[in-house]
Amino acid sequence: MDLRPAEVTSILKKEIESYQGETSMQSVGTVLSVGDGVARVYGLDDCMMNELLEFSGNVRGVALNLEEDNVGCVLLGNASEVKEGDEVRATGRIISVPTGPSLLGRVVNALGDPIDGKGALTVSEDDFLPIEQPAPSVVERQPVSEPVQTGIKAIDAMIPVGRGQRELIIGDRQTGKTALCIDTILSQKTTGGGDPSNSEQVICIYVAVGQKQSTVVDVVRRLEEHDAMKYTIVVSASANDEASMQYLSCYAGTTMAERFRDEGRHVVIMYDDIYKQALAYRQVMLLLRRPPGREAFPGDVFNLHSRLLERSAKLSDDAPKINPRYKAGGGSITALPIVETQEGDVSAYIPTNVISITDGQIFLEANLFNSGIRPAVNAGISVSRVGGSAQIPGMKKAAGGLRINLAQYRELAAFAQFGSDLDAATQATLTRGERLVEILKQGQYAPVHVTDQVMMVHAGTSGALDTVPVKEVGNFESAFLAFMRDSKPEVGEDINNTGKLSDEGKQAIEEAAATVRSQMGF
Repeated sequence: MDLRPAEVTSILKKEIESYQGETSMQSVGTVLSVGDGVARVYGLDDCMMNELLEFSGNVRGVALNLEEDNVGCVLLGNASEVKEGDEVRATGRIISVPTGPSLLGRVVNALGDPIDGKGALTVSEDDFLPIEQPAPSVVERQPVSEPVQTGIKAIDAMIPVGRGQRELIIGDRQTGKTALCIDTILSQKTTGGGDPSNSEQVICIYVAVGQKQSTVVDVVRRLEEHDAMKYTIVVSASANDEASMQYLSCYAGTTMAERFRDEGRHVVIMYDDIYKQALAYRQVMLLLRRPPGREAFPGDVFNLHSRLLERSAKLSDDAPKINPRYKAGGGSITALPIVETQEGDVSAYIPTNVISITDGQIFLEANLFNSGIRPAVNAGISVSRVGGSAQIPGMKKAAGGLRINLAQYRELAAFAQFGSDLDAATQATLTRGERLVEILKQGQYAPVHVTDQVMMVHAGTSGALDTVPVKEVGNFESAFLAFMRDSKPEVGEDINNTGKLSDEGKQAIEEAAATVRSQMGF
């Protein structure tokens, strides 16, 4: 039979064309060793940093060490299902998580998989975004200028937080750090009525890292009781989860926040707490044989937190013109990272790192908490470096002398312990300070609207409470705010609409305080 080369070529071309679309190239490697949640893989020459890998038994992993002869990766599932010699497939994509409105009201793990028993998420392939994203550049940002009302009088008056700010919450265990976050989430209901479809509604994301599962359940229950889960996403990497999941959870939560920010929405994200994230990262890196540094943390532990927190910012209105990644300008992510200290030591390695990255810190002191001053905010050490420009003018006017009055009170209170003969000016300062401390006390899960805060703080700083017994300040506050709502609602409406406290409003507050005082017999 006479074979012609041209005919053979045409037949081969037809056969190849019939297979187009059905063939695909995929990197496949082999597990060299596995143990302690870490695997060494040979043969993935084209593997990328942070690439998602698929192991047998439906276990996934992330490539973190790209070495000459192998790839070191951490496993994101049951490591007992992975054996030496198993096949490993590269997915060709950086580890990604689902984003978008379908996550609101849900509890998910560090990979975005729902763990609340409410069914699967309705997300498309386009809703998956990489957990590592570049932070907005300087020209894509704008200064902090809008307030985030936490509903906590001590914070909104003295340590204000603005949209796009990174404000650290730092303190020992059991000093009320998580309670501050829950109060802040509950307070955001006032921005859009709790309706997530309202563009004004601030979205909240709570990332629980290394927490007990019972603690996360309690947080979710509190939010559901106050109807706040509708605009909240809870990302949980509990103490029971792998160290790799705890390390990745903060980045996953930030990616979910960026989706809303890039659409022009405002987001508040809480990391509870990033000291536990650093511990998980240290564990993963030591298992991968990376060289340890100070306190056995790897050398890039500062970068671990800086590349996370730098992603929180307020976008400029022109950001979409500069970077097509942003669909709308003006959106923001406000970060409230938590760091747990040991015996109030803020000069330890991780606390000093995070303090240097953030725009201020709220220091919760165990001594104040144990003495009944709750929230236990230490106004002397706490500071907000940029939030002052976001504070509404009315609060700035009312709380102008609050910090100074409290500082003078604490100084004189320490001095007054040694002597009983005090002059009239010292007595007046101590009297005023005692009432101001009482004003700033607040019940848990009971955020106060900013208009009520302004009226109460002005009543305290103007001296209207100086004759009220210290034990009766709480009752006076309730009666005074009820009187203002019923008899003088125009004062609160004016503060709410304009953000300012007029001279007429000041006078009305002082007159109302005198009326309530006389009604209560003080």
